[in-house]
Amino acid sequence: MARHNETGKWGERIASDYLKEVGYSILHENWRMGHLEIDIVARKDDELVFAEVKTRSDRDSDPLDAIDKRKIANMVRAADAYMKHENLPFEARFDIFAISGTPDEYEFEHIPDAFYPPLKTY
Repeated sequence: MARHNETGKWGERIASDYLKEVGYSILHENWRMGHLEIDIVARKDDELVFAEVKTRSDRDSDPLDAIDKRKIANMVRAADAYMKHENLPFEARFDIFAISGTPDEYEFEHIPDAFYPPLKTY
């Protein structure tokens, strides 16, 4: 497995463990439908969380720089497909996890409700 894939998996484990610690159940990790993907789908009560995890091993690189309009539009399309596929009537929110560093020393940022779905997707 390429190093960047290992780094991404490590970051997703951190985010998933954190969500579990604060009371969420993990429904899916790396859910895919066609070209659409969601890193983590979690649920607590009647709320779904669609989480995007961005991990960088270089502390000088901001993981949040990778979240642009296109990424947001893809996340919204993927969440819509997921909710239709699973027939889920719950409220949904979009969270972002930004992790930088190494397993020995890292910074972790969780941004709940990071954005609202745009009225128009591109």
